[in-house]
Amino acid sequence: MDWDKLRIFHAVADAGSLTHAGDQLHLSQSAVSRQVRALEESLNTTLFHRHARGLILTEQGELLFDATRAMLKRLDAATARIRDSEEEVFGELRVTTTTGFGTLWLAPRLAHLYDKYPDLKIDLMLEERVLDLPMREADVAIRMKEPSQADLIRKRLMTVHMCLYASRDYLARNGTPEEPEDLRNHRLICQNPRSAQVGASATLINELMTHDVPSLLAVNNYFGVLQGVLHNLGIGVLPDYLTHDFPDLVRVLPDVQSNEVPVFLAYPEELRHSKRIAAFREFVQNEIISYRKKLREQAAS
Repeated sequence: MDWDKLRIFHAVADAGSLTHAGDQLHLSQSAVSRQVRALEESLNTTLFHRHARGLILTEQGELLFDATRAMLKRLDAATARIRDSEEEVFGELRVTTTTGFGTLWLAPRLAHLYDKYPDLKIDLMLEERVLDLPMREADVAIRMKEPSQADLIRKRLMTVHMCLYASRDYLARNGTPEEPEDLRNHRLICQNPRSAQVGASATLINELMTHDVPSLLAVNNYFGVLQGVLHNLGIGVLPDYLTHDFPDLVRVLPDVQSNEVPVFLAYPEELRHSKRIAAFREFVQNEIISYRKKLREQAAS
């Protein structure tokens, strides 16, 4: 099949409109339409249902769109590897991680990466959904569990526990709980246990709920939980990697914590020799070494 026609078909399927696809490709609507019809004729099938509000893929169109999407992702990977043959580290690096880890730990440290590699362009994708690295939805991932996808290089970075924290001002006004049962005198701030999160956190929250907590603030990410704690709304369930960066947090009920949550860095096997991946991996490892050192110093003081 003619690659130009496939490229135009993919743009139309992605945009759902001949006009929008033409704008992206810098072609007229009639030129785009002719190429799509020519492709349909060569395949002897209909690829789109046409209606007043746009275009909808037929079953055959969906099959072809899946194929062109995979082809483009492979081309992106090949382009990235070609660019990585240069000595300098530059270009786009698509990083995915959870909203909590990305906003609270990773993003504040990225200045150190940009200081060393100012020509990097980081596309930081923060969501709980696990993106498909082999299909190039992202280049590198930091996840709160070991990746299950095949053909990934993975490295365990550190271990996290979910613990209970409050602000100094909150504890001064409301007292410090001594036993888990004392939580019935406080507001609990946490993620809803039914929301997307690591299982260890959901288990801890469900256990805390058994103590007849009278008031609850549920937020769907740890950034929101942290803001509630820092603004003296109650006692929050938060990851322990925040203890150094937010010195106003005070851990309460130190014997109460979740099971350990492993943190992994992963990227596709085909990007093994990527200089951008190597630069990012080195940056994260150095930041974790520095983080651990500061925690040891904090514990010794």
